[in-house]
Amino acid sequence: MKSKTGRRGANCGIARALGVVGDRWSLLIIRDAFGGKERFGEFQKGLGLAKNILSSRLKKLVAEGILHTVPDSEESTFKSYVLTEKGERLGVVLAALWQWGEQNCFAKGEVTQTLVDRRTNEPLARISLKTATGRSLSPRDVNLIARDAAQPRVGR
Repeated sequence: MKSKTGRRGANCGIARALGVVGDRWSLLIIRDAFGGKERFGEFQKGLGLAKNILSSRLKKLVAEGILHTVPDSEESTFKSYVLTEKGERLGVVLAALWQWGEQNCFAKGEVTQTLVDRRTNEPLARISLKTATGRSLSPRDVNLIARDAAQPRVGR
């Protein structure tokens, strides 16, 4: 199905991903879900987002399979929003975006938080591009080709 912007039908992984999570609020909701927030009120308080906008973003993230809802408790009419496996796979995207933001959107000495391993507090390594065999690449070393043409070139 093609959206108004044409991103959904595009033959581009970036365009399709942006069609699912490409607005600021959706990414911030997902960030907060990784941080442990699950209830509507927690998201709203943390983001300061209008209820109608938050509601529409949560519905979209559920419809796209990024979040799913579970009853908050047996006696409650409230529900919790929990990351799905598909949503969990966005973790590397958020980490890369965080690292890019740290490096490019702050003045020297302004960064006061960083991503660390939850168990050990060890900082994360910089996310980088690598071939399937582990060779490091710069973004200029990457090319987009048809999948059936993606065979290693020997001797180049």
